[in-house]
Amino acid sequence: MEAGGTKMVCAVGSGLNDLEETRFATTSPEQSIREAVSFFISTQQRRGSIRAIGIGTFGPADIDVNSATFGSIKNTPKANWSNTDLATPLRSALGDIPLAFETDVNAAAWGERKWGAARDLDDFVYITVGTGIGGGAVSGGKILHGEGHPEMGHLRVPHDREIDPFDGDCPFHGNCLEGLASGSALQQRWQCDPRELKEDHPGWELEAHYLADALANLTLTLSPGRFILGGGVMEQSHLFHKIRQRLSQRLAGYLSLPELEEFIMPPGLGAQAGVLGALALAQDLISTIPSQP
Repeated sequence: MEAGGTKMVCAVGSGLNDLEETRFATTSPEQSIREAVSFFISTQQRRGSIRAIGIGTFGPADIDVNSATFGSIKNTPKANWSNTDLATPLRSALGDIPLAFETDVNAAAWGERKWGAARDLDDFVYITVGTGIGGGAVSGGKILHGEGHPEMGHLRVPHDREIDPFDGDCPFHGNCLEGLASGSALQQRWQCDPRELKEDHPGWELEAHYLADALANLTLTLSPGRFILGGGVMEQSHLFHKIRQRLSQRLAGYLSLPELEEFIMPPGLGAQAGVLGALALAQDLISTIPSQP
């Protein structure tokens, strides 16, 4: 299950070639969870028992398996979703089966490592630029955690108000990366759907400017082997060249990087990265279950 800010994606299967999927709008927690449970129950009746659950969700999220609120969304900008428990309703409906719970971007990163543009890479960063911005990292072959999980969307980036007088729309930080460069910020700044902006619109130069700043900071901090940039905003394929060019300028030859076309790439799994990553996390859990004698 990929719980996104605008849509939910639920799937049952065993991999790329065996996936039964449904998508529906993210509405209230009660309705969205009810639709997800209904899909899983009906699919289980046709396909047989589900062996494990993987969830990737917008955050912040409680991913600590030892926490009393493990499996919950925490204090999120998404209206009415703070402190929503996702794990318990699914376990109650499907039985006490193994459950993996990650942020949507961590899940997407894991899916890209198994089947996509980061296949078999041990060090890379996945960033989604959509309604909001989030990022997940794989370091040393493992999803990067700390006390919680990274919040790359809320990095502070330089904001020159003479160039960009927009205040930013993050309800917590105003002009953080998400507040300046998310799809929501683009819509508020330019008062239209970002998809309506032409390729030569100055908004895209500004977008590339902020994203390159973020990637420069992450390159210097994490030293990833690759960036994968997904989400609705990055469907503007011309952005990739602009970001690569500006990142190279910011690093100014200080680091030896791979070819920029290989260093900054779109996701190999496209819009399925999150839900396939959740599936991969569930498969990891199944692999740890001892075989029955």
